[in-house]
Amino acid sequence: MLASNALIGLREGLEAALVVVILVAFLVKSDRRWALRHVWTGVAVAVALSVALGALLTYGTKQLTFEAQELIGGSASILAVGFVTVMVFWMKTASRTISGELKGKLDRALDLGPFAIALVAFLGVGREGLETAIFFYATTEAAGAGNNQPLIGWVVGLAGAVVLGWLIYRGAVRINLAVFFRWTGILLVVVAAGILAYGIHDLQEARFLPGLTTLAFDVSATVDPGSWYATLLKGIFNFTPATTLLQAVAWALYVAVVLTLFLRPARPTPTRPAAAPPAGSRPTVAA
Repeated sequence: MLASNALIGLREGLEAALVVVILVAFLVKSDRRWALRHVWTGVAVAVALSVALGALLTYGTKQLTFEAQELIGGSASILAVGFVTVMVFWMKTASRTISGELKGKLDRALDLGPFAIALVAFLGVGREGLETAIFFYATTEAAGAGNNQPLIGWVVGLAGAVVLGWLIYRGAVRINLAVFFRWTGILLVVVAAGILAYGIHDLQEARFLPGLTTLAFDVSATVDPGSWYATLLKGIFNFTPATTLLQAVAWALYVAVVLTLFLRPARPTPTRPAAAPPAGSRPTVAA
């Protein structure tokens, strides 16, 4: 649980850190440092709202009935899976172009004023913050009450992302973002499949989905829930000794479909043949 949450925190945090690094480096290199405070204002607001959302989801549902808590928890888990699925596919294609896109947006915002500058930073970091808040709630719910490992994992991952972002900005570290996001994407697909299975179990306990008593397997007599390997399986795959049929089918289908599509090579962009010159025209020669 500690390792998987640290991975999610590192991945989400590094995406947000890269946004900040790109914006700050662009302003410094273009000698427009006056706009830095507006970028940091947007970043601060995005972080504050993300923390507030995470706290609201984590602590604001404690007074609800058991069924209502399970319904919200299951829905948040499935929403988090949706976010991470979109994220891994988006970063697969955007890792090479994100810098140019952000610089273009910020360059246009500089002509519009401080609010536009702050908005670019807010939107860039806020998207990652929203995903982080939903994911944090889903993973803490999956871990169960009284388990501090998800929180520790998130702190370690986010702190590592901040340090790595600062080192990238200083030029001390260079990483191949395409390779990094590919391998972390593979791991995140497996983690997301476990969260999907957990979310489905929550919805079954809330009586929103059927099949709570229809088990695919039950190895409770063989796998001790308190053993180190059971903890490892739960932390990485969200594995539970008693798994319903719907959970098992959803886990297997998600991994098979999403991982296959994620690992599929991108299709090369077709090139159009050059147009033939008009009849009777002379060919041009480059100078």
